[in-house]
Amino acid sequence: MILVTLGTQDKSFERLLKAIDKEIKKGNIKDKVLVQAGYTKYKSENMEIFESVSSDKLEELMTKADLIITHGGVGSILTALKHHKKVIVAPRLSKYNEHTNDHQKQIVEEFGKKGYILPLKDLTKLDKILLKSKTFKPKEFKSNNENFKKLITNYIEDTNHISWFNRDKYAILTAIINILIFIILNLGKVNTYLNFTICYLISCLLMKIFKTKKLEKIITTILCFYLIEGLSLILLVDNLNINVIISKLLMNFLALIIYHFLIKKN
Repeated sequence: MILVTLGTQDKSFERLLKAIDKEIKKGNIKDKVLVQAGYTKYKSENMEIFESVSSDKLEELMTKADLIITHGGVGSILTALKHHKKVIVAPRLSKYNEHTNDHQKQIVEEFGKKGYILPLKDLTKLDKILLKSKTFKPKEFKSNNENFKKLITNYIEDTNHISWFNRDKYAILTAIINILIFIILNLGKVNTYLNFTICYLISCLLMKIFKTKKLEKIITTILCFYLIEGLSLILLVDNLNINVIISKLLMNFLALIIYHFLIKKN
């Protein structure tokens, strides 16, 4: 079985899946192919494609895989090497809008030089790399070297290229729904503080639906915002006589900033 992993990078890598699909049709790949596609939207009758799986399921698939094909993200490469698998790695390229820069080329080159992986710099040569993989014996990866530290630094920079919208989109959507419900209930003459409480109970439910975090962490996060905005509501509305809707908009904007710079970073 061949496992293809494209990580969590918020850009498509359809080019790699097309190349794999082509080799299946040519008969150069006869094994079953499973694909963790992430943000890549691609349909194929020749591969089993899923957006994401749990970490436990991914571990299981990697254990069973005879070959792993992945992109040039350090996290994806290291995970495959940890399972002592033969790994073919294709770097994402900025000219195809697969990444914001070409640092994955350097990562793939470094791992390839050390004999840990089979670099796939030209997707048209996938057939040759597949043939080479049959006799390839990867060097055992050891993490205690300067090269590894350099690669991890690049990986940290890599994660920072994920757009702020994709990183915080569920929090933004929750805030918008929160505000809309608040406005509707306010027009219905619902008590401001009761309205405020209802909105944050709904926010807890939405964050549970949208996110994969544990419910306890979601409730704790929402409760912090509830207390902060509750105190702000008293200050803005009761003491400064600012319109309740304007106050609500200001508070949610502040909550999103706190979420982005403090909560989400932890």
